[in-house]
Amino acid sequence: MKTSYTRIEVRPMAGALGADIQGVDLARPLDDATFAEIERAFHDRLVLFFHDQRLTPEQHLAFSRRLGPLSRSPYIKHMDAYPDIIAVLKEADERNISTFGNAWHSDFSFLEEPPLGSVLYAREVPDHGGDTLFANMYDAYDALSEGMQSMLGDLNAMHSGRPYGVGGVSADLKVSRSIGIERNQAEADREVAHPVVRVHPATGRKALFVNSIYTTRFEGMTEAESRPLLDFLYAHAIRPEFTCRLRWRTNDLAIWDNRCAMHYAVNDYDGSRRLMHRTTIKGERPISARGRNA
Repeated sequence: MKTSYTRIEVRPMAGALGADIQGVDLARPLDDATFAEIERAFHDRLVLFFHDQRLTPEQHLAFSRRLGPLSRSPYIKHMDAYPDIIAVLKEADERNISTFGNAWHSDFSFLEEPPLGSVLYAREVPDHGGDTLFANMYDAYDALSEGMQSMLGDLNAMHSGRPYGVGGVSADLKVSRSIGIERNQAEADREVAHPVVRVHPATGRKALFVNSIYTTRFEGMTEAESRPLLDFLYAHAIRPEFTCRLRWRTNDLAIWDNRCAMHYAVNDYDGSRRLMHRTTIKGERPISARGRNA
């Protein structure tokens, strides 16, 4: 059934997910009816894109808080003046390096309560490149066979922040100096169990919840035993028909649902400066398809 809107215009970006939202100025306070339509579109399209939004950091924070309480990301330096905002920055002279989010992932899935989502605002972007890709984890789950769905519904996966941990990142990997990522944190190496198939608390839909950065293995199995099936799921989840692509302009703002979408920051803009401001919305402990926590 097609969802109708009277306060905003919703233009789907791709078949699987994503929508351009027209007819709203996020610099102004939103009335409850307009925000309700934005929230409905968010649950329906998973990723929303707002163009030409001229926001101060205070206005960015105010809109973010309408989506839920804010949380601060571990192992990442936040702005001194605005401690609920991360400045995601790559300078023009930083070449041949790894950048923040440059692999398919669900943000900080190694936390006991991973984020609900994020609000990313473009302050300075290259004239080309620096896009963000998203993948719909509802569609990824729905496209699996009944046998695979049944098997995965009984599994938990272990998630770890080991890219930030002791020995988790290759010593010769060049990482952007501009973001302030804290490495070699012993507590990041611990593992947290989450359902492989989680149920979205608002929509009731089932979504895959594994990703190649933070998922290490299935609970009760070794990494070697887990790898073949995890590799299949990682490749399956990013099939082109499950994805959309955001092409940024300065003053664009995006929100995405971390519980049912993965994303990938494309690192193809060496020689250009890119500055984004990001807030993170507090989430909840994932619930399995069997109605329980891991």
